[in-house]
Amino acid sequence: MIKNYVVEGMTCEHCKAAVEEEINELPGTQGVEVDLETGRVSVTGFAFSDADIIRAVENAGYSVKEED
Repeated sequence: MIKNYVVEGMTCEHCKAAVEEEINELPGTQGVEVDLETGRVSVTGFAFSDADIIRAVENAGYSVKEED
């Protein structure tokens, strides 16, 4: 499964790395791609919920929503 989200507030490679690290720590995630320019985050895996991803991104210090 692939789910897409929009993260607000990322401005640098450190921001990107923080989001990737938090998401990659979640059980069931197999990969994450972050686009700094658009704020788009694509998460690949199984058995993770939107709530899990939102909590992980918020733990990294950013706001997030599901992509429309």
